[in-house]
Amino acid sequence: MSGEILISIAAALILWNIITFALYGIDKQKAKNAKRRISETHLLACAFLMGGVGALLGMVVFRHKTRRLKFRLLIPTSIITNASAVAAFVLFIC
Repeated sequence: MSGEILISIAAALILWNIITFALYGIDKQKAKNAKRRISETHLLACAFLMGGVGALLGMVVFRHKTRRLKFRLLIPTSIITNASAVAAFVLFIC
C-alpha cells in the first residue's frame, strides 16, 4: 500500500479523534447550560468508531463522564479495540 494512502488514513483518524474530543467538550458545555445533550450512545459510538483516544482526552480535559462507570470501562475498551483494528490493518493489509 502506498505511503500516501497510509498518511491519508492516519490524517482521517486524527481528524476523527479531534471531532470526538470536541463532542465531549460540547456535551459538557450543554450540561452546564441545561441544554439538549448529546446522547451517551452517540458519545460511546464515536469512541468505538476509531475515536477512543479523543474520547479519553475529552473525558480528562473537560472532566466529563468521569464518574460514570460505563464510560470508565468502555472508553479504555474502545482504545484497545481501536488499537487492535489498526494493528490488524497494518499487519494484514499493508
